[in-house]
Amino acid sequence: MKKFCAALALLALSWPLIGSTAPVDDAVSELQRDWEVVRYQTPASERVRRFELLAEKARQVSATHAGHSEPLVWEGIIVSSLAGEKGGLGALGLAKQAKALYEQAIAINGKALDGSAYNSLGVLYYKVPGWPLAFGDKGKAEELLKKALEINPRGIDSNFFYGEFLIENKRTSEGIAYLERALQAPPRSGRNIADTGRRDEIRQLLAKAAGK
Repeated sequence: MKKFCAALALLALSWPLIGSTAPVDDAVSELQRDWEVVRYQTPASERVRRFELLAEKARQVSATHAGHSEPLVWEGIIVSSLAGEKGGLGALGLAKQAKALYEQAIAINGKALDGSAYNSLGVLYYKVPGWPLAFGDKGKAEELLKKALEINPRGIDSNFFYGEFLIENKRTSEGIAYLERALQAPPRSGRNIADTGRRDEIRQLLAKAAGK
């Protein structure tokens, strides 16, 4: 469970920056900025409450911009972040909520945000416990992670999470190749903090894999 909750917090680093080209993009960009403040600048003791408030704000944005995939993806990100902060059985309920949000986003436009909904949903399938506690399924996880890679083959996150999945499933040499590809991913505009953190995580995982 501890590994699962930590993974949810990590997963929240995964999504690309939104441009401001339409009202829905402006609203989603605001959610993203708010999330960054909570994730990176808020004391741990205050994050649960702040993410709870932000999740409600995200729900309202999704309702206001019904029919758009992007608000649903970011609502899922925020709910996943809240799950990571809360931990325990409450995290499983929130993970199921995030799953439903990603599925709705995919039904509308799975390619939005470089296929982030596929990537995010794949990680949930990989990280959560299986039946009877939750919906974890490694086969389904790999299917979704590969779909995300089809959409965004050079992405830092799509390569990182598939590489991690492979290593954790004892396919180490395959996983290392994807992690090295993730290190070569082009920087994302406005995502310097996230890119730096992700590259640190990639190097740590590569070092761990090399030591096995």
